[in-house]
Amino acid sequence: MTLADLAIIQGRRYPARRRTQNLVGGASPIQAANFSAGYITLDPDGGQTPWHNQEQEEVYFVLEGTVEVCLGAERQILSQGQAVYIPPGVFHQITNVGTSSARFIYIYGPAGDVAHWRQELAGTLPKAGVDAPPLPAGAWPQCTDTHIL
Repeated sequence: MTLADLAIIQGRRYPARRRTQNLVGGASPIQAANFSAGYITLDPDGGQTPWHNQEQEEVYFVLEGTVEVCLGAERQILSQGQAVYIPPGVFHQITNVGTSSARFIYIYGPAGDVAHWRQELAGTLPKAGVDAPPLPAGAWPQCTDTHIL
């Protein structure tokens, strides 16, 4: 039996003020061919998975906190117990709009690496409204700063 334990999985900090721990795929002991899954902790007041897109379809499931989800031209506030489906190729972003940490699970398929992790670390994410479609009106700005690790 192969297990993944969040108490043991160190994960990685990203410049946009989040910690990602792979549950399935990546550095996790659990590997699957058809999907990847992970646990994200967003720092208070703006911790984020910045504006990006990918070939995989994805679901975000909010476990704790209040987050703003931008999906294409749409913007919605989600809280504990809510999930959102993200179609392949559609730009999306999730931002913690609360004063305490927010936590969510992501699941995407098929399995494999997503380019936005490397792009964020390298400071090469497509910029909203410049290299990528603009964020929806009223959205938190895209975090593309690489100085916070």
